[in-house]
Amino acid sequence: MNIQEHVKYWLDSAKNDMGAAEQLFLSERYDWCLFIGHLVTEKTLKAFFVYKNDSKIPPKTHNLLKLAEASDLPLTEDQKLFLDQVNDFNLETRYPEYRNEFYKFCTKEFAEVYFSKIKEFASWLTSQITFDK
Repeated sequence: MNIQEHVKYWLDSAKNDMGAAEQLFLSERYDWCLFIGHLVTEKTLKAFFVYKNDSKIPPKTHNLLKLAEASDLPLTEDQKLFLDQVNDFNLETRYPEYRNEFYKFCTKEFAEVYFSKIKEFASWLTSQITFDK
């Protein structure tokens, strides 16, 4: 697989997950919407890693900050804080000891804010990936 195909693989997977997250939001499954939103962010970061690292296999981690750092992605402090917060959506939905608490505060309003930010970040990061034609 060449670099463009490899990047496309990750971006297509992120796009597919974004559609699933949209459906989860519409069906009021806000906790799972944000869990899938984490996956969208992770896969978009992995696409960027591949782009910046000549098609190397991305690190096998779910930690969004570590992926950004491994990609030498310059981030603002606000972006770092955002990625740290989205990291929590992976843990708090995946593990039963966190799930009930997360479900309680994962309201429509909370999910709207973060899902919107997830979409904005994925769009911004995707726009950073450009190939010469």
